[in-house]
Amino acid sequence: MKILKSAYKRDWKLPLKMKVSFKAVFNYLKLVSKDEKHYLNASAKNLLNEMKAYPELKDGFEDLSLLEKYNSQIDRLLDVLFPDLLQTNEIKGITIPFDFTTFKLSKRFENIISEAGDNYEFKVKNYDESKVYIMSCTFILAYCYDAPIDFRRPFYYEIPDNKGMEKYYRSLYNADFLKVSPLENAPEITKEDIELLMDNFDNIDLWLEKFPPESYLFEGFGIVNLFDVSADQSISKIKEDLLRVDENTFIELEKSIAKLYHSQTIKLGFSTYNTGLTDITFDNHKTEKSYIKHNDCSDSCDDFFCEGVIDTVFKEQNLIAISDVEKYGKKSNYNRFYKSLKDQLIESIILVPIKLKEGVMGILELVSTQKHELNSVNAYKLNDVVPVFKIAVERYMEEYENKLESVIQENYTSLHPTVKWKFFEDVEDYLYTLDANPKADINLKDIIFENVVPLYGQSDIKGSSTARNEAIQHDLVKQLKLASKVIEKAKLTYNLPIYNDLLFRIKECLQNIRKGLNSGDEVSLTDFLRKDIYPAFNHLKELDPKFNEIVDEYMSHIDPEIHVVYEKRKEYEKSVNKLNDVLANFIDTKQDEAQEMFPHYFERYKTDGVDYNMYIGQSLVKNKTYNPIYLENLRLWQLQMMCELENIAYNLKSELQHPLEVASLILIHSNPLSIKFRMDEKRFDVDGAYNIRYEIIKKRIDKALIKGTKERLTQPGKIAIVYSQHKDIQEYLKYINYLQANSLLKSDTVEYLDLQDLQGITGLKALRVNVNYSKTNESDTSIDDIIDIVQEEK
Repeated sequence: MKILKSAYKRDWKLPLKMKVSFKAVFNYLKLVSKDEKHYLNASAKNLLNEMKAYPELKDGFEDLSLLEKYNSQIDRLLDVLFPDLLQTNEIKGITIPFDFTTFKLSKRFENIISEAGDNYEFKVKNYDESKVYIMSCTFILAYCYDAPIDFRRPFYYEIPDNKGMEKYYRSLYNADFLKVSPLENAPEITKEDIELLMDNFDNIDLWLEKFPPESYLFEGFGIVNLFDVSADQSISKIKEDLLRVDENTFIELEKSIAKLYHSQTIKLGFSTYNTGLTDITFDNHKTEKSYIKHNDCSDSCDDFFCEGVIDTVFKEQNLIAISDVEKYGKKSNYNRFYKSLKDQLIESIILVPIKLKEGVMGILELVSTQKHELNSVNAYKLNDVVPVFKIAVERYMEEYENKLESVIQENYTSLHPTVKWKFFEDVEDYLYTLDANPKADINLKDIIFENVVPLYGQSDIKGSSTARNEAIQHDLVKQLKLASKVIEKAKLTYNLPIYNDLLFRIKECLQNIRKGLNSGDEVSLTDFLRKDIYPAFNHLKELDPKFNEIVDEYMSHIDPEIHVVYEKRKEYEKSVNKLNDVLANFIDTKQDEAQEMFPHYFERYKTDGVDYNMYIGQSLVKNKTYNPIYLENLRLWQLQMMCELENIAYNLKSELQHPLEVASLILIHSNPLSIKFRMDEKRFDVDGAYNIRYEIIKKRIDKALIKGTKERLTQPGKIAIVYSQHKDIQEYLKYINYLQANSLLKSDTVEYLDLQDLQGITGLKALRVNVNYSKTNESDTSIDDIIDIVQEEK
């Protein structure tokens, strides 16, 4: 009988006085010996007779050295608990609780211990020896007092096999063959004591008080069963590794996966890919290690992998196992994937696809230098790991993209989602180069999108400059009148020449402001009040308290922040802000819908009204195919939206403190152009001398006059559509007819206008149509309707 002595050397006693006894086995044998029909009847009688010479085994003993003395007898006595059929199946042994001396092992248990080697110590892996006294006390509470304390926790053993690989075993203890009873020195335990102990687990002095050393007698023995949980433990360790974030994470993860496969040759890699509509390319994400991307793989994957790998892994997103790389090479005409693996002596591989986000896929690579060690059968061991691995990689991707985002924010500022992919790609290239060579003298490249078609529109507040000047004029006049009222009272009271001078200067200011507001009038007036009028006010208040009331009346109309009368201007600016906010919010909402038709670049600005730029084209998108029909959809959408904006402004006018109207304009430019991100201005602008003309037109068109008149092109209640080529307008006439049929535009005559030459710009023309105002702001026509209409026209 093999005996595993306790690996714990305690120089202190437990609350349990340990007495090994096999009385329960003797009692069982006695019952069997009385049952003549029991198949063990004869064996039980013979064994009982044999054991009469060893009363210590029944009565019990405290000296554990007797386990050696009665080795063969104990072995024979306990055979009844170890059926031959289960000897090579069960991992079972007899144990002494809280001491962990184990003996009478099943054959399988003995083989496991034998393979572990002579230097192996049978110790619980997750055992806290400092807590053993308290743990044994909780055992007594549960056994003797039925206390509702669940002290149980799974214990694990880590035992190496004959290959040197650690295997994990979970223990399960059977306490049917033991009993615990209080001795004379055991204090009485009350309900209050139990409640106190439950709240003081770490108070060893309290536990010693309630359970003095050797105050309870343990009689009998325990049975321990071990269960191989190596795979579960490996998966748990893999999950733990994946949740860690340090420089050793990948190394520990690789070790854990090797343990899952019980192999010392399996290695782990990971690589990422861009999955577009037309091809698959290697991604520049920095990865810890990749066996696929062993060499420079910055080009397309189409001629790297075979069609089978492309279809299974990238398109169907299923794992694939290649158990024999050499055989794969013959079938794939020795492609680059095969050559990359053979260069690294890899003989079998499993590829597990993990979709990370739209357009980006990761591949978990398990490789082995042993043929057939990795195959389609054992590949399914990864099913429990992949979900957690995906979470870990997503976390890494998030951290990596935060790094990209920080570079983008520092160099490019915020970007429209449609074009962000391009900036990410360029920043990835930039960081990838820096990672490879930290001393490289490189700069971020210019971001250019070629062959895009622009769309421009504006809803400008009509007469905003005049209205603002009138509001300023009104406030300044009021402030001067209030100041004059104070000075006139001072003149009546004191009749000093200085007050006549101040009244004269106030009157002079009033006359100038009423004639017209010049750019410097507001500053001059403020300076006059601060230097001449306010000192007079302060002097009058000190001279006579009755002036406090009239000066306070003046100050009650003065804005505390800007120190001037700010009433009409406030009404005007509130009205402008409200109208701008409503229009801008509506455009933003409609833009979300428009992006669903086809992604395009969009930027909006608020000034006195709103204006916006849109660009659409193939170069702006990564994983979609552009068609001119999307431009037509967007043009119809834009014209319909302008009708709705006009209605919103019209219906909002009655709610504004200062009634405002908008005038709307659309600029058509059919020739594709290029846009470039200007690093100095942190915004997109057209690129190239020829395209500059488009920007000049945008800046000057809202001031355009109808040729031969002084009438402005943009007028409230009308939408002006500016163009330079006759072919451009034919498309818009179809949209106008449609919107007239749907009552968004009036059905009266469309105006065909020539525009007066602008500085540097000649030959512009325009259509002008009248908006049909209604009580509802939005059209019943949806995005889907717009798409259908354009397709019908086709």
